[in-house]
Amino acid sequence: MGDTMASSIMDFVQRYRAYEGHRDATHEFIKDLMIYCERMESSMRDENGRLLQQLRELSMDLEDATKSRRQFQQRLQEVEGRMGLASPDNNQLKNQNSYVLVLIDGDGLIFREHLIRQGAEGGKRAAIELQRALTTDPLVHANGAEIFVKVIANVAGLSKALKRDGSVAAESEFQEFVGGFNQVKFFDFVDVGISKENAISKLKGIALFHIQNPKCEQIIMGISHDPIYGPVLDEIIRGDSSTQERIKVLEGIPTVRAIASIGTGIIRYQDIFRSDKLTDKRTVSTHSVPSIRSGSSLSTSNSGLPNVSYATVTQKASPPPQIILPIPLAPKTTNSSLRAVKQLPKPTWNPGPRGLDIPIPLNPIAFENIKKRKDNNKLCNNHFLRGPCVKGDECCFVHDYTPSKDEKNAIAFLARLNPCTNGQDCDVDNCIYGHHCPSVVNGICTHPFCKFRPEEHPPGTKIRSTTKI
Repeated sequence: MGDTMASSIMDFVQRYRAYEGHRDATHEFIKDLMIYCERMESSMRDENGRLLQQLRELSMDLEDATKSRRQFQQRLQEVEGRMGLASPDNNQLKNQNSYVLVLIDGDGLIFREHLIRQGAEGGKRAAIELQRALTTDPLVHANGAEIFVKVIANVAGLSKALKRDGSVAAESEFQEFVGGFNQVKFFDFVDVGISKENAISKLKGIALFHIQNPKCEQIIMGISHDPIYGPVLDEIIRGDSSTQERIKVLEGIPTVRAIASIGTGIIRYQDIFRSDKLTDKRTVSTHSVPSIRSGSSLSTSNSGLPNVSYATVTQKASPPPQIILPIPLAPKTTNSSLRAVKQLPKPTWNPGPRGLDIPIPLNPIAFENIKKRKDNNKLCNNHFLRGPCVKGDECCFVHDYTPSKDEKNAIAFLARLNPCTNGQDCDVDNCIYGHHCPSVVNGICTHPFCKFRPEEHPPGTKIRSTTKI
């Protein structure tokens, strides 16, 4: 029994010791927990302080931004108020400075004979009537805008052409007309000399400059007579419908297809501008016309041809000499005087409205020399046949060469082998291209690669099988 009691007491001792172990562990746990809580509280207190500081700073920034925004709003309202007051003045200033520009190629769009014959008074009257017509025309957006007119022409050449046409009794009448025209405010007759390229370049340059100006309400171009202005119009418009709307064509001579196909509006003042071309109405005397025979190197002078157009008259050099087909060997001549006059046979075939191209004599040696030139060594047709090439240094053909008269004939003949794009509808008097096949000899087209269509050969012409029509 004693052993049993001792054993029970030891159990309690062991259990007490276990209890003490659990109690100490609990105390350590509570102690660690309190230390952790104290650290967390300290960390949270620091974070809270930092956030409070940021809040104060952000509140100050917000207050400052709100104040600045209100100041900017006030300033914006003041500026808008000043702009509102200035806007009517700006609109009025813009309307006051707007203008309509009229550019006329005076070599093709020509004033009526009754105006030119009045000399200086006629020039003033022409300017005033043109201004009145432009102001009242619904197609012209004048709206109180100033009207500027520039007529670009070869004044000396045009004076001679008018006299040949019988429109003036003396060249001085047109000179006086130009002087009177220039007396009207904003109306100018500009003399560009004999080069047609100068007139085209100046007209295009002026148009390109003013079309970029928003104050230029409209540009009216008197260019209906010449297809060469088709590319010029395309360059100015550049596919912009709004730009095309601002451009109108002033028509005298009926508008050529190259211009009409662009689709710009066309206006007409028939009481001011003539609708026909200038011609040479002088009587042709029989002694003034040299004979033209196969193999002859003589060409008909301008003064001996009826119906010489102004475009031909105004060229500095004589127009391309006449080509005689088939090409003969030119015999050497010892007498430079004119041959006996012969009546030219009437052509048996008429290719169309333009008719047969005037023939040009050829020197076989000069022709072969020109024909041998290849690629970049070729002579520029436009440069030597129609004046300085407008491409200048950008042209890939030769300019710095002085061809002889026979060589110019050869250049003209080779250019004539290329069909004109307008064919018999071409109205360019000094056109250098062919308007029918020039290679037909005895009813046979002798060119192995002819570029002309079958209908551009005389009826019944035999065309080689290798011909490219």
